[in-house]
Amino acid sequence: MGVDPATESKTDGRLSAASAFPRLEQTFPELTAQEIARMRRFGEVRRYKDGETLFETGKPGPGMFVILSGHVAITQRDGFGHVTPVIDQGPGQFLAEIGQLSGRVALVDGHAEGDVETLLIPPERLRALLVAEADLGERIMRALILRRVSLIQGGVGGPVLIGPTNSSGVVRLQGFLTRNGFPHHLLDPERDHDAAELITRYSPSPSDWPLVVIADGTVLRNPGESELARALGMIGGPAGTKIYDAAIVGCGPAGLATAVYAASEGLSVVVLDARSFGGQAGASARIENYLGFPTGISGQALAGRAFTQAQKFGADIMIPMAAKSLDCARTDGAFALALDGGDLVRARSVVVASGARYRRPEIENLDKFEGRGVWYWASPIEARLCAEQEIALVGGGNSAGQAAVFLSGHARKVHMMIRGGGLGASMSRYLIERIEATPNIELVFNAEVVGLEGSEDGPLERVRWRSRLSAEESTLDIRNLFLFAGADPATGWLDGCGVTLDRGGFVVTGAQSEQNLGRPVPPLETSVPGVFAVGDVRSGSVKRVGGAIGEGAQVVAALHGFLGDAAKPAL
Repeated sequence: MGVDPATESKTDGRLSAASAFPRLEQTFPELTAQEIARMRRFGEVRRYKDGETLFETGKPGPGMFVILSGHVAITQRDGFGHVTPVIDQGPGQFLAEIGQLSGRVALVDGHAEGDVETLLIPPERLRALLVAEADLGERIMRALILRRVSLIQGGVGGPVLIGPTNSSGVVRLQGFLTRNGFPHHLLDPERDHDAAELITRYSPSPSDWPLVVIADGTVLRNPGESELARALGMIGGPAGTKIYDAAIVGCGPAGLATAVYAASEGLSVVVLDARSFGGQAGASARIENYLGFPTGISGQALAGRAFTQAQKFGADIMIPMAAKSLDCARTDGAFALALDGGDLVRARSVVVASGARYRRPEIENLDKFEGRGVWYWASPIEARLCAEQEIALVGGGNSAGQAAVFLSGHARKVHMMIRGGGLGASMSRYLIERIEATPNIELVFNAEVVGLEGSEDGPLERVRWRSRLSAEESTLDIRNLFLFAGADPATGWLDGCGVTLDRGGFVVTGAQSEQNLGRPVPPLETSVPGVFAVGDVRSGSVKRVGGAIGEGAQVVAALHGFLGDAAKPAL
């Protein structure tokens, strides 16, 4: 912030910041001298000359800086070379956002304005500070979260996506970045000069959409999620030869709950997920029957809070990182997880929380229109494509109901196709009442979608459906179809490990496993000692967010018991 040399009072820099950051005092609090004194034991003093860089976009951040004297300019730099001021911070303020809890790359640049003295607190010491200094830690944590939210809402930091807003590649990557809480912004080449120039230079074909411009100027053509994540520095590499106490496969509510409780109790934890944190629940527009949130909370917000908590307690989270196989031989006392890309993660115990994926029904031409009108979740990105259109939605469970209610606020009409003759057996009563009270949701019972139609390489145009009570087929002019037709467990990576599955492919736990007959086992342990299962992937689970979180908390006691027994010397 600037200072008037005549009056030594703050200029309107703080006022302009207040307009950009509505919760300015919470987002950029000023620490007292006493608070800074309490923080000194967690860091070391670092000094910078005028113009020196403290942190740089796209490079791992060294941690949190507390400014002792001087000022630091925070700016955004995109792949086109544009530099935009974000805010100026001075004595008593600190420089960091939520990514610094785990040493992720910086999303903005920080340069010294004049000589600057700081207290640098590295990520591991920052996590220790948040735990040891509860009141101060709460203020810091709130600020770190609000800063990431501000970056996302303002489109500050992160990559630039270039392409038509309805391109399947654009929708896919926007969904991936949004679900992972990573800032980005989209430019349409028809409206933006810089984007149009880049299009002219690279001459992309339709399959190249979107072009993605990284902060260092690198241009990617319609990259996969893993390729993009590596380019952005989202993925922290496996910790070499480290052996974790627990490896958690799946970052949905069950996996996140396990990570939070296990890490907070001192276990070393790594969490893997092939796509994003939150799982299917992360795509829920509003969860209203979860304890403690009487007005409801979005799945993204609930999962985001848990994701931040897990990092606060030191859990290593690798996203997107798919588990390919599990070696249960334990030749050196540890399980070995083979990851996408050939890396290995080793752990003394494993928690299977890989959940279930929405089923792909037997619909003619389904694969042809996936990503071009067929969707498996309903976020604001997909809702934007449905504005003032008639859409169809398949499913009769809670996820389908939540999606229908959410999309009804954007679409002209929602045709909700249900295979059965009612909703009472599969959907919560409050959702049924809301759907029945929503005038633009039409319930079509005893119906199933049988085919999709559209031009070659074009978007979805029509949906064919059939009544299950007769052979009659009908068509609807539909450009967007949402599928919530049950789920299949994600357990293929367990093949060859000896973990017992039920007929549906879900993981069998406790005494119900034939291999466990005659021996006392914890209710969440599988047929392989040291391998546990929680959440939707577990046979017999209730398939609800609250149940998944409860199992994630419950399994930690079993982890302690197994690890304690394994550490005992043989008699």
